[in-house]
Amino acid sequence: MKVYSISVILAPPSGASTVLSTASDLSSFSFYQRGSAGEFMTFLSKTVAERTPQGQRQTVQEQSHVAHVYNRGGAEQLAAVIITDEEYPVRPAFSLLTKILDDFTAKVPQSSFNDPSSISFPEINTYIQKYQDPRQADTIMRVQQELDETKIVLHKTIESVLQRGEKLDNLVERSNALSMQSKMFYKTAKKQNSCCVVM
Repeated sequence: MKVYSISVILAPPSGASTVLSTASDLSSFSFYQRGSAGEFMTFLSKTVAERTPQGQRQTVQEQSHVAHVYNRGGAEQLAAVIITDEEYPVRPAFSLLTKILDDFTAKVPQSSFNDPSSISFPEINTYIQKYQDPRQADTIMRVQQELDETKIVLHKTIESVLQRGEKLDNLVERSNALSMQSKMFYKTAKKQNSCCVVM
């Protein structure tokens, strides 16, 4: 089980999202792939945060990566995204997202959201290290009752959260946020994973 990245994102209902704080553990990627993998994790996090309605949680799978997102909305318009492998359980992932958003709003004033470079939230680095083992999330945090009462929308593929007629391949190709190297990383990973699909 692996947590690749955790992000806190300003996700207004209309307009582009902004990453306010992020941490990643890309040690499972080769040294040469880490930059591209990190760029793609940020791109995926922003994309699912923008396409998750306020007040909703959902899980989106893209190849061997799973993005769990909680768009809390409200006055802060914050969303949190954790990207894991397929083995990481859903319940601790969403418990962790709730805890991160609570801590972030308690420690970071909303007035600093306009200048993400001024935001200091070192706790996010602690979370990504500590919760590589999902049992830590369940023993330290009580699973929130709200989680049981809230419907979590599970999307098997990222295509189901994209707008009608929109394809991830096209988004990746048009994105200014991804370098050519990251785009090649995405295409190579997709080709490698497509040879292993059993129908």
